[in-house]
Amino acid sequence: MRGIQWLLLIFPVAILSEIFHWGDLIIFLTSAVAIIPLAGLLGQATEALAEKTGPRIGGLLNASLGNAAELIITVIAIRAGRLELVKASIIGSILGNILLVLGLSILLGGLKHGLQKFDRSHAGLDATMTILAVIALSVPSMFNAAIEPDTLRVEELSLTTAGVILLIYVLSVIYALRGRNMVEHQVGASIAPTHTGPHWSTRRALIILGVSVVGIAVMSEFLVGSVEAVTTTLGLSEFFVGIIIVPLIGNIAEHLVAVQVALKDQMDLSLSIALGSSLQIALFVAPALVFISLLFGYYLTLNSITSS
Repeated sequence: MRGIQWLLLIFPVAILSEIFHWGDLIIFLTSAVAIIPLAGLLGQATEALAEKTGPRIGGLLNASLGNAAELIITVIAIRAGRLELVKASIIGSILGNILLVLGLSILLGGLKHGLQKFDRSHAGLDATMTILAVIALSVPSMFNAAIEPDTLRVEELSLTTAGVILLIYVLSVIYALRGRNMVEHQVGASIAPTHTGPHWSTRRALIILGVSVVGIAVMSEFLVGSVEAVTTTLGLSEFFVGIIIVPLIGNIAEHLVAVQVALKDQMDLSLSIALGSSLQIALFVAPALVFISLLFGYYLTLNSITSS
């Protein structure tokens, strides 16, 4: 993680490029690169707070802020009316974690250690939740043909489905926290966790968390504001930028951790990071954005996401 922190030097460059109008391409590239270390610091601050607050509140923090960087980027994009970018980024995040990150972790971990093992029960739970999330997200698309062109009913179906998905997410978090507490009660609290965040004080973690959120929000403004000009200049579609570039810059720090722990033969943690991030996008970020879009006067339906 420390290897990418030097990229913070790009942050003032991005601000200067916006102030002095050095060109949309430079603004886009510098702001995209600057988000990477900020997202990493945000994740580290969350882990440090989780370590201080204990397993119950800490688990809730990790579940809520695990994809905060991408949530900030997509909210900024919704405010700018870039719904195509938002839809593509949701799809790209889910596919990227399941296919790219998980696949790379298994490949590199297997090449280094040979046969690797993981807890079947945890992996089975994540797999079941993934299937459930896909089915839930597909419901609006499956019934869309029957109720179009009644846009009101399409929107009502999407909002209802989003509410149910959020409820499933809350129940899954409660189940995971209760399960963790039960295991700790049975085996004792003396067992050290396989992965902990940096040993920061609560004050330092909160300050870094706040600064990271503000920094990501500012860089996201620059990034989203330059998307149209960049896509025109480079001949890229907005969908391509959303499905490839946005998920990478928002989650690359987390992706590196998943691969690193796989190389350390900690496949349980690697699977948890890759699948857990996808589940947070599908069960929390996607339905939350449906309701958030209403605050800005837009209608981001789950049907438009799954049919992209």
